[in-house]
Amino acid sequence: MTHALAETAPLDFAAAEAFAGRIGDIVNSGAIAVMISVGHKTGLFDLMATLPASTSQEIAEAAGLNERYVREWLAVMVTGGIVLYDAAARSYRLPEDHAACLTRGAPLGNFAVYAQFVPMVGATQERIIECFKTGDGTHYEDYPCFHAIMAEDSEQTVVSQLADTILPLVAGMRERLERGIDVLDAGCGSGRALVALAQAFPRSRFTGYDLCGDAIASARAAAQEAGVDNVRFEVRDLTGFDEKERYDFITSFDAIHDQKDPQGLLNGIFGALRPGGAYLVQDIGGSAALENNIDFPFAAFLYTASCAHCTPISLGQGGPGLGTMWGWETAEAMLREAGFETVDRHVLEHDPMNVWFVARRD
Repeated sequence: MTHALAETAPLDFAAAEAFAGRIGDIVNSGAIAVMISVGHKTGLFDLMATLPASTSQEIAEAAGLNERYVREWLAVMVTGGIVLYDAAARSYRLPEDHAACLTRGAPLGNFAVYAQFVPMVGATQERIIECFKTGDGTHYEDYPCFHAIMAEDSEQTVVSQLADTILPLVAGMRERLERGIDVLDAGCGSGRALVALAQAFPRSRFTGYDLCGDAIASARAAAQEAGVDNVRFEVRDLTGFDEKERYDFITSFDAIHDQKDPQGLLNGIFGALRPGGAYLVQDIGGSAALENNIDFPFAAFLYTASCAHCTPISLGQGGPGLGTMWGWETAEAMLREAGFETVDRHVLEHDPMNVWFVARRD
């Protein structure tokens, strides 16, 4: 009876039109996001932040790019409310308050880094649709430039905050690093955080493991460029990880929920710590319950990343497909299941999307 009534109820045209407008705004914003990614990857935002009001020809010449393409990109930026346009002078300007979240090293963080996920997801759409039908998963090579994007994200959420914000979460660890200890980054990606630690603490010894050969190649290149010889990187599947009491400090930055066997890895990490050792974990700070995430920062973006990347990557390895939004509650419970009795949770002001755990082996 209820279903029949619902079918014959008159349409609320005002509500329908309002919702249609919202969908239109979403589609329009998606197109702008793709062009924000283009502006980041071409360096146009960084350039325009240094220029006065300029014509498209002047901007293109300064960037070493084709004027016709630059002019069309600028049209998106103007109609998207990002760049200001003077029709009389035919000039374009990126305001300082807009550049504050769109350039490398921007004071509010570079949101253009995250815009790159939009075209990346678009490039994998057909593969993901097949996964919807078959239940299969994906592999890292299915995602163009994934590790490069994650390295940029790591630079601004982890590396830039290591000394002043992140290391102080682990009481006494800076002093131990200065004296010299053994450190592992489990799921190190392109290794930017580990290289920064190796530079800062030359008496300590650092190891980075990651499944992906391209990420490890990038990490080795970064270490060579930095001139550090106290860090090594190795391509390694962390399934079945078992190195007994080998490390004093272990880190994982946004790496656990993608694993084939997350609980098994956490169990192995607990066993790999020496007594008195600490494990520092960064992961997505959303809840395991959808209803708790309605107002969580970038929730729809994170669920999209989960659907298009993190869940299928885990399933593609034969894993449980925990997904990006596996929840801080799940992470904390799994850390305790691994054997950690002391588990402290932190949310940092500069990084509201993530949660940080400090777990100790007593």
